[in-house]
Amino acid sequence: MATFLLIALIILGIALTTLIVFQTQNSGAGSVFGSDTTVYRTRRGLEKTLYQATIVLTILFVLLTMLTVRVVG
Repeated sequence: MATFLLIALIILGIALTTLIVFQTQNSGAGSVFGSDTTVYRTRRGLEKTLYQATIVLTILFVLLTMLTVRVVG
């Protein structure tokens, strides 16, 4: 059980890191074309999906980490 939880944490961590990198790449592309990144704008399409998926994976990562600490520790 502990091995499964640790493997799941590794996979979730890699997925979360990938989503965060994709988000930072998308925000940097707008500034290259003259867009001001300090102004709030609505997320749409793929950017909104990446944002929501990042929130969901972060919550799952925290919950799985707490479960792993309970089981292993």
